[in-house]
Amino acid sequence: MNFKKVVLSTVVVLLGTFGAQAQINILNATTPDEIGKKTVDQLSYDNDKPLPYGYTDERDVLWSKATWEIIDLDERVNFPLYYPIDTNNIGAERRSLYDVLVKNIKNGKITDIYADSYFTEKRSLGDLDASLVYRDTTDLGIDQLNAGEAVDAQYIREFTLDAGDIEEWRIRGYWYLDKRQGELRYRLLGICPVAGEARAKAFEDDGFDNKVELFWVWFPGARDVLHQAKAFNRKNTSQPVSFDHLLNSRRFHGVVYKEDNVQGDRGVNDYINENSLMQLMESERIQDVIRNIEIDLWNY
Repeated sequence: MNFKKVVLSTVVVLLGTFGAQAQINILNATTPDEIGKKTVDQLSYDNDKPLPYGYTDERDVLWSKATWEIIDLDERVNFPLYYPIDTNNIGAERRSLYDVLVKNIKNGKITDIYADSYFTEKRSLGDLDASLVYRDTTDLGIDQLNAGEAVDAQYIREFTLDAGDIEEWRIRGYWYLDKRQGELRYRLLGICPVAGEARAKAFEDDGFDNKVELFWVWFPGARDVLHQAKAFNRKNTSQPVSFDHLLNSRRFHGVVYKEDNVQGDRGVNDYINENSLMQLMESERIQDVIRNIEIDLWNY
């Protein structure tokens, strides 16, 4: 019994220590401004970086398959990627995944931005502005324009997509069998927010309902930023999870909508039309094939 008490006490102390580290200085702050600020000693030994990927030689890849998945933000398990969408009355340390990416794209910390999931066409900040913002000139502004006058800024309406407009995320990943380790592994390559067109916010009654891929982010290049940003942990608020950890550990539910194949990587929708149930079953079949690769490796 004494041994059990000692073990239990040790676990409680460790959990308390980790929890205190999660909410930096919240228990020692004398004013609210000191919450979240590290001391000089903490900064000196701070080594909080994302866990680096180990080197994998091409000769060690016995089998591989690329997949594209949809992460539906209406599913409860995916809520940490969506919320918070209203940041007016919440701390600056809590932001949605979309806000984290857009903020760091604008400040230049994330530069590997592309128009497609194959990362062939790079996009600039100006290109993103055309996708994220819709500008509309009012009738009074058009009258000024027809009269040859400069249009006043007050007659130009702007509609910007925000975190609340994101309907889903699309990711591209790479499954491979490491013959040296003898296990199936997954590497996330890219992530993309999907939302309705920005002009739909200007003309809500016109029935615009087209989902568009806003931009693709090369995930390995954004890991440092995503490691610093924390997602909400509903099971333990003193232990927030970084977006880097959440995505790398696949703590979400995704549905495969495309895999690499001989038909030019055609999607599931291209050969199963207007049947959501069969599309979902096809997605499950693709996932089963991938899982069975590792199981079959150890069957003799």
